Amino acid sequence: MAITVTDKAPIGRADEILTDEALAFVEALHERFAAERNARLAARKARRDEAASTGRLDFLPETADIRAGDWKVAEAPEPLLDRRVEMTGPASPAKMAINALNSGAKVWLADMEDASSPHWANVVDSVLNLRDAAKGTLSYTSPEGKEYTLRTDAPLAVVVTRPRGWHMEERHVTVDGAPAIGALVDFGLHFFHVAKPLIESGRGPYYYLPKMENHLEARLWNEVFVFAQDYLGIPQGTVRATVLIETIPAAFEMDEILYELRDHASGLNAGRWDYLFSIIKFFRDAGEKFTLPDRASVAMTAPFMRAYTELLVKTCHHRGAFAMGGMAAFIPNRKEPEITAAAIEKVRADKTREATDGFDGSWVAHPDLVATCREVFDAVLGTRPNQVDRQRPEVTVTADQLLDISSAEGQATEAGLHLNLYVAVAYTAVWLSGNGAVAIHNLMEDAATAEISRSQVWQQINNRVVLADTGNTVTRELVGQILSEETDRLRGEVDPTAFSTFYEPASRLIADIVLSEDYTDFLTTPAYELVG
Repeated sequence: MAITVTDKAPIGRADEILTDEALAFVEALHERFAAERNARLAARKARRDEAASTGRLDFLPETADIRAGDWKVAEAPEPLLDRRVEMTGPASPAKMAINALNSGAKVWLADMEDASSPHWANVVDSVLNLRDAAKGTLSYTSPEGKEYTLRTDAPLAVVVTRPRGWHMEERHVTVDGAPAIGALVDFGLHFFHVAKPLIESGRGPYYYLPKMENHLEARLWNEVFVFAQDYLGIPQGTVRATVLIETIPAAFEMDEILYELRDHASGLNAGRWDYLFSIIKFFRDAGEKFTLPDRASVAMTAPFMRAYTELLVKTCHHRGAFAMGGMAAFIPNRKEPEITAAAIEKVRADKTREATDGFDGSWVAHPDLVATCREVFDAVLGTRPNQVDRQRPEVTVTADQLLDISSAEGQATEAGLHLNLYVAVAYTAVWLSGNGAVAIHNLMEDAATAEISRSQVWQQINNRVVLADTGNTVTRELVGQILSEETDRLRGEVDPTAFSTFYEPASRLIADIVLSEDYTDFLTTPAYELVG
C-alpha cells in the first residue's frame, strides 16, 4: 500500500504530526482494517432496507446468550471513575481546548466529529493541541495579547477523544489512490502521538466512539485497539472506549456492543439528537407511525426515549460500565441574564432527571454550565464517584417500547418546518466555513441537529405530512418556498461576503438534499465536497 498526503502544511508545526512514522501507522491501519470497514458499511444498507420494509427491529436471537451471560467489562481506570460532568467541544482552536481543560469538568470530550468541521487544518490542529495538552505544554496568545494556559490551581479535565465515525472519508490522505477512512486517520494520528504521553501521566488514552449501528462495528474497533496497542508496544487493555448509542439499531445491541469491547469498554452514552436522526433515517419510508412531531417538542420524557435511556442505564450498570447522559444544548448568554437564568433551569431539570434515573454523569456544551451539572450530580452521588451499583432490576424494555415513536407528544407545524430549514442552512454554512459547533438561538448546535432538521423535512415531504398550525401539506413546492424565505432571512443576518461564500452554497445543498427523491444518509458527506 502507498499513503499520500495532499497538503503536509495546513498549519504551522504540522510537520510534528504528519511524520513518516505516524503516516506509516495510519497506512498499516488501512492495510489491516479498510476492507472490513467497507464490508460493515455495506451491511448497514441491507439491515436498513429490511427494517423499513417490515417496520421492525428486534433484539438479535443469535446473541441471546451474550445478553443472558454473566460477564462484565474491564475495571475502570482511576481517572474515569468519576465522570459526573463532561464538557464537550472541538479540540481546535487551541483557545477552546484550553478553556475546556480548565472548565472544572471531570472529563472533556475532545471532539473531532460532530462539533468539528473536518477541514484538514482542523484535523491536524486538533491532534497537535491534544498532543501538547497531554505533555502539559498547550498555550495560546490571542492577537490582542491575552494569554491562555493550562491551569495549575485545580485538576484539568480528563480527555476523552472522539474520532469521526466509520462512514466519513479523509480526502487529504489517500491510500493506494483512494480517500483514507476518517476514523482511522483521526485515531491513527492521535494514538501514535498522544497515547504514550497520556500513559505517562496516567490519564489515557480514552476514546468516545460515534455512529456505530451494531456489535460487529464495535468488534472492528476492538480489533483496531488490539492492533494499535501491539504496534506501539502498549499493554493490552490500556485503551478505554465509551460508545455513543446514537443509532436506533445500536439500541437493540447495547449488551453485545459492550461485550465486543469488554477489555476496552468504559461505558455507553445516550446521544439523544443523533438517536432521533437515526430513527427518522432508518424508518423514513416505513409509514406515518414513524413520523415525529417538531423536533423541539420531542422531550426525553417521551415513552420511546424513556425506554431507550432506562435500558441504557440498566445495561451499563449490569455490566459494570458507566451510563453517560446526553447533551443539554441550552447555552447561557452573559449579556442577557434572563436568558441565562432560563437556560440554567432547563439544564438543571434535564440533569436532575438523568441523575435520578441512575446516570453516572452527563454532558454540557458551555463552561458556564459545568457548575449546574456538578451540583445536580453531587446531590445524588454525594461522596461516591458514580452509581454503577444502582442496578435497576425493575426495568424491562421491549422492542415495541423502543419503536413506539407515535407516543411522542406534540405536532408537526409549519413553524417547526421554518426552524428546521433555518437551522439546516445556518449550521451547514458555518460548518463549511470551518466551525463545527455553532450557537443558534441560544442553543449549541452541532452536526446532529442539522441532520435531524433536514431529515425531518425529507420525511415530511415523502409522507405528505399535514401541518397542525396551518393545515398545509408538506410538499416540495412548500419546502422550496420556505427554504427561500429562510435563506433570505439569513441574508439579512450575516455579512454579505459570508453569505455568498457559505450560506448560498449551504442553501443549495440543503435544497438538493431535502427535495431529492433519494435520501442522503449523511449531510456531512456531500457537504464535505464543498470544503476546500
